[in-house]
Amino acid sequence: MKTLLDLYLVFFKIGVCSFGGLSMIPVINEEMVRHGWMTLEEVADIIAFAEMTPGPLGINAATFAGMRAAGISGAVAANLGVMSLALTLCLAAAIFLARLRGNPYLERFTYGIRPVCIGVMLATCITMLPNYQNAAGAVAPGAVLIGAAALFLLVKRKWSIPKVMLVAAALGLVLGG
Repeated sequence: MKTLLDLYLVFFKIGVCSFGGLSMIPVINEEMVRHGWMTLEEVADIIAFAEMTPGPLGINAATFAGMRAAGISGAVAANLGVMSLALTLCLAAAIFLARLRGNPYLERFTYGIRPVCIGVMLATCITMLPNYQNAAGAVAPGAVLIGAAALFLLVKRKWSIPKVMLVAAALGLVLGG
């Protein structure tokens, strides 16, 4: 039980004191070795695995380190630790926004940031355009078809994102998109 509490507290400290990504690595190194949960080589392996797997480095590292130190319950404790601050802040923001629902200043603010959000989405779309080209630089019809199908399923059919991802993956395997 003490190990689980220690994992929670260590990863809480990591979540609070680092700004995500690579800034977590020195703290993870120090804490894992200091507590005797891992050697430096094992920490390096965990960081490599955490970087290779999808998702944020902090969550992946907490999962692998917690699992290595105390099994599944250790992974849960480490993940709760690294996410505690973010979850607390999100909950506080949700409560704050719920209390301000209908406030004319908040309404104007959210209306005003819509163009910024649209700009960010457009910039993301533009940076993704190379994904719709083949090696020769020509438009890849399979990729365009997959993108169009995903957009249609999301917007017109109101499918959930996981379902659309599965369809897109299947189309990618079939079309080589």
